[in-house]
Amino acid sequence: MEEYKIKRIEEGLTTIEFPEFEKVSSAAPVFYNPHMELNRDLSILAIQVFQKEQGREINICDLFGGSGIRGVRYKKEIDGVGEVSINDISETANHYERHNIELNNLSDVEVYQHDASMFLRMKRGEFDVIDIDPFGTPSPFLDSAGYCARRDSLLCVTATDTSALCGTYPEPCIRKYNSKPYKSEYCHETGIRILAGFVALSLSKYAKFIEVKMSHSTEHYMRLYLEIKKGSKRTDESLKNMGYISHCKNCLHRQTRNGLASPIDDVCPICGEKLVHAGPLWLGPIQNEEFIRKMILEAENKKINSEKEALKLLNKCLIESNAPATFYDVHSICKSLKLSAPKFDLILDELKNDGFQAIKTHYNPLGIKSDAGIKDIEQILIKLNK
Repeated sequence: MEEYKIKRIEEGLTTIEFPEFEKVSSAAPVFYNPHMELNRDLSILAIQVFQKEQGREINICDLFGGSGIRGVRYKKEIDGVGEVSINDISETANHYERHNIELNNLSDVEVYQHDASMFLRMKRGEFDVIDIDPFGTPSPFLDSAGYCARRDSLLCVTATDTSALCGTYPEPCIRKYNSKPYKSEYCHETGIRILAGFVALSLSKYAKFIEVKMSHSTEHYMRLYLEIKKGSKRTDESLKNMGYISHCKNCLHRQTRNGLASPIDDVCPICGEKLVHAGPLWLGPIQNEEFIRKMILEAENKKINSEKEALKLLNKCLIESNAPATFYDVHSICKSLKLSAPKFDLILDELKNDGFQAIKTHYNPLGIKSDAGIKDIEQILIKLNK
């Protein structure tokens, strides 16, 4: 084993060591991303809530182990965990995974060196939680995850290829997720819905379907927590959540249409311009109110370094749980109207006074989720400017 300068870090109740590297990249001798600490903290809360809901011991798969931080923390910091399987194709990573398991005095943590998809297919039905946190797209591994996933299990998925999912580069999104993105002001939400939709379609061939428990878009990545259920009839019913978002570049109107092969309007009903479409994607709920409330309560029982940031994000996602798809960017609308933007809270108040939903979103500090139409919002902005 090559000699490296060793770095030691602490997250939660866990200490790990790994070779030092200059920048976070797949070229690092052993992969560890400090920017993903919030992701790991939220994962601990989500998996603990899931374990308590199941009321049984759970086995966890950390598919891309790297330094072992994720798998080691899951075993050390989550109650009711049986066996944790840490997989990585890299022999060097395996060495440090074993070292960090010993460093934390853990048993029932096994290290494997396999191709990720092959590993899942070898271990069909063995895991209650599968965590897919790759460097880049999770797309190539989701079919094997669908094959492997048990009934009533939890699938945790990270995507860091946000430029594809958000529509900066549409072709890679079409290639990887079989969905056409569109770069709008709400493109991060569209990206999450494309990812959720791709998972739903990947699992459906195995008569499995998803319930999104929590999702978020943070910095350079998107993250989904999905409970996997089974049954062909319920899977068919669940796929009715698939559909398209249509957007007007001219007046900023947007609309949704459920169904994979439903007719979609080509012309904006507000201004008559051509609509652009994103999809197929998931139009069902992407936050679960009850699950997120439990995650917030669970934070009291855990030692997490990012607690303040984690609770702030969870509370925003909680508020969004019953909101409609997409959101309006106040500055984008004001720019198109050539108006100065009024105070954000005044806009929210006016929308509520007019009987509309008005909900802040974690995607954008100037975003409003509302069942109001674009014309309703424009009238409010004009009124507030007067």
